[in-house]
Amino acid sequence: MRLTLPTLLTLFRIVLLPVMVIVFYLPVAWANLAAAGIFIAAALTDWLDGWIARRYGMTSAFGAFLDPVADKLMVAVTLFLLVQQNPTELLAVTSAVIVGREISISALREWMAEIGQRAKVRVAAVGKIKTVVQMIALVVLLHQHEFPELRLYRIGEYLLVAAAALTIWSALVYVRAAWPVLRARDEAGEQHTEQ
Repeated sequence: MRLTLPTLLTLFRIVLLPVMVIVFYLPVAWANLAAAGIFIAAALTDWLDGWIARRYGMTSAFGAFLDPVADKLMVAVTLFLLVQQNPTELLAVTSAVIVGREISISALREWMAEIGQRAKVRVAAVGKIKTVVQMIALVVLLHQHEFPELRLYRIGEYLLVAAAALTIWSALVYVRAAWPVLRARDEAGEQHTEQ
């Protein structure tokens, strides 16, 4: 297994997660700002490793596996931190929707890959929009500072609700793309049972 620069950036993103957690809980006034900064740095490495891999042909099987794992860990860990610090119904439900979708669609993609149909559940445009909205929401919520003229935290909550809605929409897009394959496999199984 060779470690390419994009894969090293992905590993760096994973290493940043425990650092972000530690910083988030530091008993200092700037802890939230620093945690938000670390999250931004991790999000930028996500964009950078993909760009380098495509631009310079530095793709690898390990990198292709690790990149989505790092993305999902980054989002899940951040949501857990936010819900623990602000245990509201809104934040808990939207976080559950987002994490639940990530687990479900990852399982769907894995199954589709096993049967050689991975291309049917490629990342859709709505998935990319969801990711951008979600990342902005998480940065705003991590920052958590209220300005009298701009209720930043409330904006973050609205953005996270929008991300959760886009999450459901993108999940439906992926299931719809996979549905013919799922149905065909079921029908083939039924025919095999009848014989």
